[in-house]
Amino acid sequence: MALLTAIALPVCAQPGNAPQATTDDTFLAKPQAERPNQEPAIVRPAQEKVAAERLSELRRQFGHAPNIVVVLMDDVGWGDLGVYGGGDAVGAATPNLDQIAHAGLQLSNTYSQPSCTPTRATIMTGQLPVRTGLLRPMLPGEGANGRGLDAKATLPQKLREAGYVTRAVGKWHLGTFKEAQPQNVGFDHYYGILTSSDDYTAWREPWRNPDLVTDPVRNAWAAKGETMAIVEGSSGEEAKPVFPIDNDSIRFVDEKLTEHAVRFIEGSKDSKQPFFLYFATRGAHNDNYPHPDFAGKSLAKYPYKDVMVELDHRIGEIRDALERSGQLENTLIFITSDNGPFAEAFPDTGHTPFRGAKGTSYEGGVRVPGIAYWKGTIKEGRVSAGLFDLTDLYATALTLAGASDKLPGDRFIDSIDQSSFLLADSGASRRRTQYYWAGNAFMGLRIAEFKVLIRDQNYQHDDTWPRNSPFQATVQSSMYGGKLFNLLIDPKEEHAMAPLKQPHIPVLLQAAKQHAATFKAFAPPVPIQLQ
Repeated sequence: MALLTAIALPVCAQPGNAPQATTDDTFLAKPQAERPNQEPAIVRPAQEKVAAERLSELRRQFGHAPNIVVVLMDDVGWGDLGVYGGGDAVGAATPNLDQIAHAGLQLSNTYSQPSCTPTRATIMTGQLPVRTGLLRPMLPGEGANGRGLDAKATLPQKLREAGYVTRAVGKWHLGTFKEAQPQNVGFDHYYGILTSSDDYTAWREPWRNPDLVTDPVRNAWAAKGETMAIVEGSSGEEAKPVFPIDNDSIRFVDEKLTEHAVRFIEGSKDSKQPFFLYFATRGAHNDNYPHPDFAGKSLAKYPYKDVMVELDHRIGEIRDALERSGQLENTLIFITSDNGPFAEAFPDTGHTPFRGAKGTSYEGGVRVPGIAYWKGTIKEGRVSAGLFDLTDLYATALTLAGASDKLPGDRFIDSIDQSSFLLADSGASRRRTQYYWAGNAFMGLRIAEFKVLIRDQNYQHDDTWPRNSPFQATVQSSMYGGKLFNLLIDPKEEHAMAPLKQPHIPVLLQAAKQHAATFKAFAPPVPIQLQ
């Protein structure tokens, strides 16, 4: 693989009286694969022992494995939450999210995929999108046929086999045909919207599509593009419409989703079974239509900001329902976003301090908030710069469920068990390498603070609206093999410095070669660009 021309230089020994590093150094770590079909992980015996003991004690205390709640926000930027420097500073306070973060573990380096469908697939499968073929968001009508998830290997299916009740509430965007719907790929029940928020409203906006709004025939045709409603269904069924969505009623979707999730949580109070709740919000995907109770309630008074205030409130309601029903101390809550902000929707969009936005492999597109909260189990006030990829939720959840033996053996799993990272008071990440992909193109990787990109993304085009359009970026190979950035001193990726970092290149190069080899051992379902 042509990453960069490298010259291996000797590493000088440290003087005996040199001060010890103040942080865990993963750059020279030697990860090991627990299984031949799984991403190698850093072995940390001490914290893994602590986590196993805690899980065992919790199972004795509560009589079953822990509940798992994954909250996935839509297009929310790393810099939107107060604990990440946002909140009131960017026009929308997030007191509930901030409180949850302060009471648990705030992750500084959580990674998604560049856009929504790929990220959602990684959570459900523990695999990079190139291994499932779900490379980009499904456009209106595309979800009605074609590729969906492999029902026998999804996270909810594996948890169901381990005795969990599995419930999906909210946005799906992984296929709308019956067999691809959540209740038929591992969830016992589904209540939510099958596709992206704008699919229900954007075509109705007169400023955007007057040809559809004012033409009755075209209007009727567009209305059939998706099921314009919240739908509901149980395993084996096709989900049926239960709440029509238009440009007015969409204001109430997140409220409806939260009410449904809260009823489920409260109804699980006396259950002998643990549950997995996947709660994916409608907001803050454009176009944003704030609930009447929240319209104008943000400092900024803009729709996106008002919806952020609402989402903060809704997530607080989820937490409160768990506490009210006595289940908070046996529940892991993980809160994140599916990608960075959608820059094209400005000003109806979020904030990231990094380069790029949704659709790119720059940090602004894929570094997202990550909060892990478990009252009494995850130590309060933790902040970590350790790497956490959203694929890691898969293996981590199976370990929490006592079902790590259910990890599929017939495909490559990119997920790493991070349970000890989350549960040990001083836990460190077990992930050494973060991989960046855009569609079927390998973009580069990160180890420790160093990120190498072998391809550039250009997102300013004279023939594109808007001209600066990250989600419509083009990918091209780098002339000299790649660019290297130090994300600790250059988080905006403005100063490529490969010529100054020749000793580091072979380490990154070797990791890239090892990653490439996994596609030879486990052929992907789509053509890929590795070099």
